[in-house]
Amino acid sequence: MKKLIFTIAAICGIQGGSILVAQDIKSSKVPAAVTAALMKKYPVATKITWEKEKGNYEGNWGGKSGEDMSVTFTPAGAFVEQVEAIKTSALPATVTKYLQAHYKGVKVDEAGKATAANGTITYEAIVKHKEVVFDAQGNFLKVE
Repeated sequence: MKKLIFTIAAICGIQGGSILVAQDIKSSKVPAAVTAALMKKYPVATKITWEKEKGNYEGNWGGKSGEDMSVTFTPAGAFVEQVEAIKTSALPATVTKYLQAHYKGVKVDEAGKATAANGTITYEAIVKHKEVVFDAQGNFLKVE
């Protein structure tokens, strides 16, 4: 998932005229409030790697790559979002249908299920270095 987030930030993250790039950081540089919030919400998380992106802190862990789960917190420790890596076959059928129609013959590099702090669920598919985003029902929302 770290790869997914970094790719999105590096290729598509332009805001206010500057390119936003996720920066790997040492756990010692992560505010205590962020670490405490992550451990409270995800007590089984281990081998967490950290990035700083858009002023927030992103923790990644799990799976062979260490990137099956990604969570983002503000510097004060407020939960922003979690993104769970999923198999492309787990994407809703409407997402698969859309991708086949709009990206014919192109492989989906990565897929994720994102849950925002307010409970909103979206699906993400990385195709041709672009993040294609869908709502919980699999309806197309945007390309980032």
